Amino acid sequence: MARDPGRVLIFDTTLRDGEQSPGASLNLEEKLAIAQQLARLGVDIIEAGFPFASSGDFNAVQRIAATVGTPEGPVICGLARAAAGDIRACAEAVAPAARRRIHTFIATSDIHLEHKLRKSRAEVLEITREMVAYARSLVDDVEFSCEDAGRSDPEYMHQVIEAAISAGATTINIPDTVGYATPAEFGDLIAGINRSVPNIDQAVISVHGHNDLGLAVANFLEAVKNGARQLECTINGIGERAGNASLEELVMALHVRRSYYNPFLGRPAESTEPLTGVRTEEITKTSRLVSNLTGMAVQPNKAIVGANAFAHESGIHQDGVLKNPLTYEIIDARTVGLTDNRISLGKLSGRSAFRARLEDLGYSLEGEDLNDAFVRFKELADRKREISDRDLEAIVSEQVQQQGEVRFLLRRVQVSCGTGLLPTATVSLETGDGCEHSEAAIGTGPVDAVCQALNRLAGVPNELVEFSVKSVTEGIDAMGEVTIRLRAEGVLYSGHAADTDIVVAAAQAFVNALNRLVAGRQRAPLHPQKAPLPVAELPRL
Repeated sequence: MARDPGRVLIFDTTLRDGEQSPGASLNLEEKLAIAQQLARLGVDIIEAGFPFASSGDFNAVQRIAATVGTPEGPVICGLARAAAGDIRACAEAVAPAARRRIHTFIATSDIHLEHKLRKSRAEVLEITREMVAYARSLVDDVEFSCEDAGRSDPEYMHQVIEAAISAGATTINIPDTVGYATPAEFGDLIAGINRSVPNIDQAVISVHGHNDLGLAVANFLEAVKNGARQLECTINGIGERAGNASLEELVMALHVRRSYYNPFLGRPAESTEPLTGVRTEEITKTSRLVSNLTGMAVQPNKAIVGANAFAHESGIHQDGVLKNPLTYEIIDARTVGLTDNRISLGKLSGRSAFRARLEDLGYSLEGEDLNDAFVRFKELADRKREISDRDLEAIVSEQVQQQGEVRFLLRRVQVSCGTGLLPTATVSLETGDGCEHSEAAIGTGPVDAVCQALNRLAGVPNELVEFSVKSVTEGIDAMGEVTIRLRAEGVLYSGHAADTDIVVAAAQAFVNALNRLVAGRQRAPLHPQKAPLPVAELPRL
């Protein structure tokens, strides 16, 4: 890719940095579902994971590379520290993709060199040359990141960048690792790189940043004005701490204000050509898919994809919008794929029609997974007068989440509660041996009683740290979505489920979280003598 491809490249790191959000761990099938939707969305690069971190990450990256990395699809990228083992594992994982990239990094700030790496500037400069060259010997597309670039000495960082490009880096990433920069500072940082690095015309300048001060999107837009041509972002802005720059906000800012940004890309201001390759009509369904599978709810007032983003309660606003939407809306809701479809599927609908509607929504289920989801749909059709697309999304996201390694299957839930009664729950689980076991428990409420009974059956130590429930749609017969997070040995595991009965949804969500917990403990390491990397060693780009 040329330094200035004539548009802004969108590098999605939802499956790598986004998954580092506490409790947002995804299983292989969930990662694949998100990767397939990101390809439909039209992102240029998918950072599918950190292959050396664990066998789970390695397998997920390799599966995504084989399934989504078609010649017409996005570049599939894996992250690697500037170490031969990391880079070799990354190359193996992305190998099945038609277009593949290794993204390697090392810190360049003095605080990181002294306290984390314990290396001199000269040593880091030499590691950069050696490891970028090694990565380039394995793939044609290499990205290099200066970790903690925002706090690095510019002159030294320019030397590292020049060395990385000379060694074969095709993209140079400048991360605001700690989310400290302001737009003016970040713009100046990018401009300085353009002025001072002699061979910068041989690479694309990329930016990555965190939202600790709420400035990530503003920083990136300023970076575009100063020569950045790749933006590293996540769906819904998820990620470590306060998250990453939000993909949907960046894409729509460049879309709505393209007359302002056109001149910075060498285009006439009046040009209507899109600045990114993203299919904006896929934004809403992508946001919902990621939210459902990670269990991380989108705040109602979130720009672009929040429930209130296109809602108007003020009488003055309502009157204006009814007369002309442009009075108070700068974006047509249909541009981001926001619709209120009521589907005509019902109890008499066939599997083919059901499957076709799921594909329209961005889901692809086959075999038993499709059959199971179809059964759930028929059961729901017996209980609800109207079924919306949101109902279907809730059904299928739960189906996707249950794929993969399953130790426990929920068979029955029965509760007794009310005024003057002790909340009591009886649950039945099918365990890995194929046997069904039942247990009863008393709790402070029906959900607490269910969770206590399930814990007795599972026998897996954990701490319940979050329980949340929300309505999928309006009405007394609405499905309730429940998200549960469990902590075990310092790691968070999330479970998600939906049902018209919130107690049943809570029980299934708890079981889903338990299955993830057990699978996480049993997962084999990538190398026989190497366990998965501890959280402290995961990248903080």
